Amino acid sequence: MSLIYQHFRPEEKQFIDTVLDWKEQVENTYAPKLTDFLDPRQQFILQSIIGDGVDVRCGFFGGREQSERKRALLYPEYFQPEEKAFLVGLYEIEYPRKFMKLEHPMVLGSLMSLGVKRDKFGDILVNGDRIQFFSNEEIEPFLMAELREIGRATVQLRRLPLEEAIQESEQWRELDISAASLRLDAIISSTFNLSRQKSQALIEQKLVKLNWKTVENPATECMEGDLISARRLGRCKIIELLGYTKKSKSRLKIGLLK
Repeated sequence: MSLIYQHFRPEEKQFIDTVLDWKEQVENTYAPKLTDFLDPRQQFILQSIIGDGVDVRCGFFGGREQSERKRALLYPEYFQPEEKAFLVGLYEIEYPRKFMKLEHPMVLGSLMSLGVKRDKFGDILVNGDRIQFFSNEEIEPFLMAELREIGRATVQLRRLPLEEAIQESEQWRELDISAASLRLDAIISSTFNLSRQKSQALIEQKLVKLNWKTVENPATECMEGDLISARRLGRCKIIELLGYTKKSKSRLKIGLLK
């Protein structure tokens, strides 16, 4: 068991234990187990633990192929998962668009104020004055009844087919980079073409988040599946570790959103 933990961060032990419990549950009941929405790092951890197992397998779906947050389905070998098995709903927010503009943080804040955990919601999509979000189908009646205001706007929810998800104007772009190391400041420097001093200053000023949590230590080691956001610069995610260059620099495939 300890061999599993050594491949991940100490603070990820609780989630690893949860994944192991899910796996055992599927093995014992021989029935599928559906999770809430997972961030990219959690998806990576779950995939690493389940692997290409024979007895228990896993799949991910967040409403569309390029979704960042996804629900996971752990299932026995006989089960053939379909998209509808993930119970992901798409909802558009109707509001008086002529008089006000809603933004991502406002929507997320209002959803959280309902007393529902972030895990119940997937990606929030914004394109111009249109806003949609993915959520667990299981809480649809509650959302329809309780989400009445966002900021000063009176709102209503409208359920849409998944294929009507809006296309965001910004898209992830994949590229290969080399960094001095896997330290957080080194990854930021290489990704956004900054000096190490500027990257360190950003981190120390609490302007950088790693997997949605503010990090203040520039030496924090990054791992595959991590998502990094730096205020005013953008976001990047580590898709794959590609090894090392001849000069012993780390090679990475990253997704970049500016």
